[in-house]
Amino acid sequence: MKIKEKKWIRFRIIVVALFFVCGFGTIVARAYQFQVIRRDQLRAMAQSGYTAIVKLPPDRGTIYDRSGHELAISTDVSSVYAHPRQIKNKLKISRTVARVLGISSTKLYKKLRSNRSFVWVKRKIDPAKADEIRKLKLKGVGIEKEKGRYYPGRELAAQLLGFVGIDNRGLEGLEAKYDKLLTGPGNELIQMKDALGRPFFIRRESSENKAIHNLVLTIDKDIQYRAERALLVAVKKSRAKGGQCVVLDPSTGEILAMAVVPRFNPNIFSRYPHGYWRNKVVTDCFEPGSTIKAFLLAGALEDGVLYPNSRLYCEMGKYKIADRVVHDTHKYGTLTVSDIVVLSSNIGAIKIGQQLGYDRFYNYLRGFGFGSQTGIDLLGERSGFVRSPREANSVDQANTFFGQGLSVTALQLAVAMGCIANKGVLMKPYVVKKVMDARGHALKIIRPKVIRRVISAETAKKVTAILENVVSERGTGPLAAIAGYKVAGKTGTAQKVDEKSGRYSRTKYVASFVGFVPAENPRLVIATVIDEPKGIPYGGVVAAPVFREVGQWALNHLNVNPSVRLAEKGPGSKAFTRFEQCDPKSTFASEDQSGLAKQVREGFLPDFRGMGMREVLCKAVRLGLKVRLEGSGFAYKQSPSPGAPIKQVKYVKIIFRPPRS
Repeated sequence: MKIKEKKWIRFRIIVVALFFVCGFGTIVARAYQFQVIRRDQLRAMAQSGYTAIVKLPPDRGTIYDRSGHELAISTDVSSVYAHPRQIKNKLKISRTVARVLGISSTKLYKKLRSNRSFVWVKRKIDPAKADEIRKLKLKGVGIEKEKGRYYPGRELAAQLLGFVGIDNRGLEGLEAKYDKLLTGPGNELIQMKDALGRPFFIRRESSENKAIHNLVLTIDKDIQYRAERALLVAVKKSRAKGGQCVVLDPSTGEILAMAVVPRFNPNIFSRYPHGYWRNKVVTDCFEPGSTIKAFLLAGALEDGVLYPNSRLYCEMGKYKIADRVVHDTHKYGTLTVSDIVVLSSNIGAIKIGQQLGYDRFYNYLRGFGFGSQTGIDLLGERSGFVRSPREANSVDQANTFFGQGLSVTALQLAVAMGCIANKGVLMKPYVVKKVMDARGHALKIIRPKVIRRVISAETAKKVTAILENVVSERGTGPLAAIAGYKVAGKTGTAQKVDEKSGRYSRTKYVASFVGFVPAENPRLVIATVIDEPKGIPYGGVVAAPVFREVGQWALNHLNVNPSVRLAEKGPGSKAFTRFEQCDPKSTFASEDQSGLAKQVREGFLPDFRGMGMREVLCKAVRLGLKVRLEGSGFAYKQSPSPGAPIKQVKYVKIIFRPPRS
């Protein structure tokens, strides 16, 4: 290569290098000018192009029941907006849009007359109305997609779930309690102008660094439905003001159902009175009445001051404490401690309390959780009230012994009874079982938590045996009996305080029943409270049937098989004849000429297929047949087959299976 050519190549390299250096220097200089020297000026110019920034509601996580059924979900909805400055005939547009959306044309006209560049006309509208607005093609009126909250079960567990506002922020219930976890990143709707001054929108995700979380509850959707249904029937039948029902697993503290009546639909919550939104299971207190005697009994037996067969004189129905006279509904003489609880003698309860002493009884009440919050993961929980020993005079103490003068919540009552069912160990109740990320991975799993041991397992067993008799034909709660299962529980009827006079009302009562089943191996604790029933106010009449209805269905749902031995007590067993409609006056007996009884008289084995477990047990016992049950749900197979000679049948094997959807 010649020297001249080499010099030419070197010259070109230098020129190109100088070009790049100059270019890079220019870029650096301009960047310094824009970002340092003219920063404020350019920011103002950029912001002048933004005519509006509208924050759209963020997406929210899903709430599931324990089996994965959706209880609260997010869905796309349409909202109508307008640009008042672009609308010329505001009166005409306001009337047209108002007619379609069913809103006030006057209020809309005021919005359109404003000097704002952007206004919401109506948020989260029906899809059909959104399509109608689109078809009108009105200048200055548009549709924007945003996230809305939807509750597929409508009224189902409404007070527990709560609801969200127009901005998708939780306002009540679990939606409010776990708002931060459920809320995901939001979106912003930015209105800008092009070079010709025409507005247009861009949508972007907000800068918030948030992730959506889903909740899995301990609630069983089906048990929740049954609890609400049974409670609603009881409230309507008794013409009561309202009611509450709690179902929990005593061994874990998991809440399986939490029902409140009156109900409301969280999809349209604004149409209901504010009082309907409140989860009264944790927010409302009442005097427990005779249900407190179960815990008085537990304390007396645990301390050994009395025994189940200890005898106390009940003053023939009238007992004076200071300047007050306490009455019993019946004139009882001497009763055992067991009978005092079974027959629910108030005077007997006072005698038990005097033997135990108020100080120790107060400590047991606190031990069972009364007078303090349970710590459940819900907003608005009340502590209730238990009068301390130094503040309680002799009358106050006597009232407390039979359940007046103190206040509890339905949840406290259920948790305390769960302690007896759980062999004396108190568990912390909870409704959220798991927190998951958007992909379904568990981020947090809530485990059962023991609070403390209150009474010994031996004492709990003795109390359970006595509470079983409460549900017998001798006791005050036979209407809570469930065929094929041992039930333990306690009824309660308490006078309410009249707000005007400050004294106990003679017409307003709270009826309650709390118990567990099966008594020998408890799977369910159910507390039912009926507020101000009309007519008969007793808990054994008004609230106990709710326990039976919910418990019977839930046991079948949980595959807890009944005991055939209990059903085989025979036709003379009053535990079934009086309250389970298996007596000669029942509907079955009225079908004597054409039903199962006719088949049996003719010497043939009847067909049990299609019947529920309770119905099979009840009718088999009435017919004198021994049965062996397998599975759960409805009978679909039996051995021997229907029509077999009944004389050759020693027992009938019946197989059950859940109904097919």
